[in-house]
Amino acid sequence: MIAGQGFSSINGVTGLEKFEFESIDGGLINLGDFGDQAVLVTNTASNCGFTRQYDELQKLHEEFSTFGLVVLAIPSEDFFQEFSNNDKVKEFCEVNFSLTIPMTTITKVKGTNAHPFYRWLASEHNFRPAWNFNKVLFNKEGEFVDSFGAFTSPNSRKVRSKILELLQN
Repeated sequence: MIAGQGFSSINGVTGLEKFEFESIDGGLINLGDFGDQAVLVTNTASNCGFTRQYDELQKLHEEFSTFGLVVLAIPSEDFFQEFSNNDKVKEFCEVNFSLTIPMTTITKVKGTNAHPFYRWLASEHNFRPAWNFNKVLFNKEGEFVDSFGAFTSPNSRKVRSKILELLQN
């Protein structure tokens, strides 16, 4: 899922563009395809007390996608609150939240078996998801900007102001 072994620079590439995920819809989600867009990445779970944040993530997508924001959901079972089947995750999100944001398949986000993206975040930015619905924001150049814990709503003033700042630049 990553070209090469190092995390800080691969063939001169230092940001998001070196990572790809399997899409829950089939195919791949290459973060490099989001060039010139700010990206909000959230590790998610269907059976968590914070699952209602899907509504807010969808609203951010609807409000800001035309201005250059990508909202990416990464379902994970690492905190034991996700279905074990990608089809169930997809159906749950479509039925309960009418979710249209890009979503990966169920992905490891912590520990030594974490997806290379999350190992890179830990290594280069000292970010490790402490729970479901931890959010990471990147600017249009694919550079890490900020992270937000589960208790920070995607629609909070803190998150929205950072997004607006990135979209205006």
